[in-house]
Amino acid sequence: MSDTPEASGTSGQPAPRKRWIPLLLLLVAAAVFIADQLVKNWVVANLPEGETVPVIGEFLQWHFVRNPGAAFSMASGSTWIFTILAAVVVVVILWQIRRLRSISWSIFLGLLLGGVLGNLTDRLTRDPGFPVGHVIDFISTPWMIPAIYNIADMGIVVGMVLFVLITLFGVPIDGSPRVRKSATGEREPHSDPELSEGNDGTP
Repeated sequence: MSDTPEASGTSGQPAPRKRWIPLLLLLVAAAVFIADQLVKNWVVANLPEGETVPVIGEFLQWHFVRNPGAAFSMASGSTWIFTILAAVVVVVILWQIRRLRSISWSIFLGLLLGGVLGNLTDRLTRDPGFPVGHVIDFISTPWMIPAIYNIADMGIVVGMVLFVLITLFGVPIDGSPRVRKSATGEREPHSDPELSEGNDGTP
């Protein structure tokens, strides 16, 4: 007796056990956002603004600045534009949750959402006021990049690196089988062991 579509995972529908994956996105986003805001509040309360505080020599330093521009202090003076763009990114990510069945996509979008929300919160709540508040930057690693950044920026950058890898490997956001070329040059689905779990291999 052949397997039912629900058992074989060949009906084209995502496996039921993958429905928890959107929750992973929200957990990753929450972790990045909470860490970013807690540390920023500590920076504002405890670090002198504009002064360099060595942490590990010149390898890692704290340097508290208020950034009116984009990530890594770029494009100062266009704060309201970045506020709008950040809000659009948040809406797009939340809209994609309904299709999400891939762990790697979930982590990428979670990192991106947490980072964007972290900096967007600064623009909406910090001086000089809504919606042009300045982002709190404080991490300085001059040996790596000549810019000051924060945890939200780190989440965004790590997320984009993961996105490049996801794109190179062709991982679909909905968890469907990847497509690869056969020896004849034709495109054929690459089976996903997680989706075919439970199939007894009978025709």
